[in-house]
Amino acid sequence: MAKFVHTPYTISVHDLMYSPGAHREVELDIVVPEKLGEGMIAVPAGAPMHVDLRLESVHEGILATAEVDVTAVGECGRCLDPIEQDLQVEFQELFAYSVDEAFDFSVHEDHVDCEPLIRDAVVLALPFQPVCRPDCAGLDSETGQRLAEPRVLEPEEPSDPRWAALREFGLEKDN
Repeated sequence: MAKFVHTPYTISVHDLMYSPGAHREVELDIVVPEKLGEGMIAVPAGAPMHVDLRLESVHEGILATAEVDVTAVGECGRCLDPIEQDLQVEFQELFAYSVDEAFDFSVHEDHVDCEPLIRDAVVLALPFQPVCRPDCAGLDSETGQRLAEPRVLEPEEPSDPRWAALREFGLEKDN
């Protein structure tokens, strides 16, 4: 059996083990050790994360209920402006005393490791197409200018003199 590795997400539950009804609340302030997410928005390594955790002993193991607060950074999927988005995610999971296929997580020695739970909850809460604001108009497909900004009209390019005779017919462009 592999040795249990302690991380910033590891919490001792020695005082709660095999005492159904006992509970404890824990606040964790974690510096995110590695980037969470890979899309247009993610939680960067080194970002502060606050976790309010309630640990409760039940007959089968330790029930962990958590609320995670963290800020994700990235860029708007429409206009590519940099954005920051505050995330608040919640989860509840049972850490079983026995290592059984019926349970995804278990108590190791006298500790629980919330890292996979926190990572999964945060990554799943990240928006797939983040926007700077709900009504973001994005970019103009021809000029690449932001549609929310006033358009800067470029001077009309001189036309090819070989086509000048056609202008004499008085043809106007359809709008």
